Amino acid sequence: MEILGKILGSPARVRIMRLFLLNRGKAFASVDIVKRSRLGSTVVRREIKLLESVGFIRKHNVSWSFNQTFKYAAEFESLLISSDSLDKNVLTTMFKKVGRVKFLAVSGIFIKNKDSRVDLLIVGDKLKKNKIEEGVKKLEAEIGMELVYAVFETKEFVYRLSMYDKLVRDILDFPHEIVLQAKELSTQSLKKF
Repeated sequence: MEILGKILGSPARVRIMRLFLLNRGKAFASVDIVKRSRLGSTVVRREIKLLESVGFIRKHNVSWSFNQTFKYAAEFESLLISSDSLDKNVLTTMFKKVGRVKFLAVSGIFIKNKDSRVDLLIVGDKLKKNKIEEGVKKLEAEIGMELVYAVFETKEFVYRLSMYDKLVRDILDFPHEIVLQAKELSTQSLKKF
């Protein structure tokens, strides 16, 4: 993300462009863009003005939407969405502060799989739900899309795994990427269930 921000002149611009690219067909008022991107209203106004001037977005009364006829849409989608723009170390650092995280897996938007039920799975002990929500909101602002996530205490996760819980199985049996894994939740112990 940082590299793209430098190349495109502004990390704020990257956030707003992703928001529109990932939500094609949706219109956003300025307040919605401020809220979703977690940027200041002055910055948002400046970036909207620039993106509208180059034809990236179109104005509809008091809201904006992605311009479906934008000449370089495919190129920007490839650059801003299809590229691996999220550093897994940043993700680990962000969620290590929410309690004793023992397992962290990403799927969905993080691995470019639109069929996933969940984008993020967090398993651990003494997890602070408000800190997790805060971290998810930061990620949503970076990515430009709302995330679907699941949080389990370790004991509950192991129980659900042993009972072949559909949600847990859907996450682990389909494409996903493990970002953090404690020894007690090793790949071997997960496979035995």
